[in-house]
Amino acid sequence: MTVECLPGFVPDWPMPASVRAWVTTRGTGNAADGPYAGFNLGAHVGDAYDRVVANRARLAKELGCEPVWMNQVHGTCWVDLADAHAGVAADAALVRRPGRACVVMSADCLPVLLCDRAGSVVAAAHAGWRGLADGVLERVVAAMGVPSGDVLAYLAPAISASHYEVGDDVRQRFVAHNCQLAAAFQCNGRARFQCDLYGVARLRLAALGIAAVFGGDECTFADGKRFYSYRRDGVTGRIASLIWLND
Repeated sequence: MTVECLPGFVPDWPMPASVRAWVTTRGTGNAADGPYAGFNLGAHVGDAYDRVVANRARLAKELGCEPVWMNQVHGTCWVDLADAHAGVAADAALVRRPGRACVVMSADCLPVLLCDRAGSVVAAAHAGWRGLADGVLERVVAAMGVPSGDVLAYLAPAISASHYEVGDDVRQRFVAHNCQLAAAFQCNGRARFQCDLYGVARLRLAALGIAAVFGGDECTFADGKRFYSYRRDGVTGRIASLIWLND
């Protein structure tokens, strides 16, 4: 897929020929736009609405798909884009027909893109710590309705463990589900923990029988030129991770 001048990149993973994916980056923009400078796609973060609408329209036009923008609420609900509408409250989406794109906005939380090896279904999940802890990945993978061994996953840019400090309450939410998840939390000497969202996602996916997991090597907090980060900046824009079926 060749896209001219659109801030972002094609994820590096073995997608079937019928699957397309794209992850936006911050790009460049007028410094006068402040925390939203660049290619902000979040309409809920205080940026000028008309500018966000224009960015979203450009994204859809250049990618040649129809992104369905969810109202992400840090939950575990998923929607089928065959009949879902923009603004639906959900944190995961799947689709089996060409053209409509599953899209997750983020600025530190972990977007997870999913497809099957046959290229018959794609999905995306917004996996912040609450969604991960409560089972958003498990729910959307089950909804895909394919053997777990046939599922491919891509971990899109998120905050890395070295910059993501959480309390023991967060750690306990995960460990109560599976004691092996303790390996994704390192005590930092302040009675708090550095949380590895990528590590948690890999362990949760492995428990489902999904071994083909790619990505997970970016840090939204550390790379301020390419990514927005809520932990770093507080008020900021959003990138988007998309996956869809091509005709």
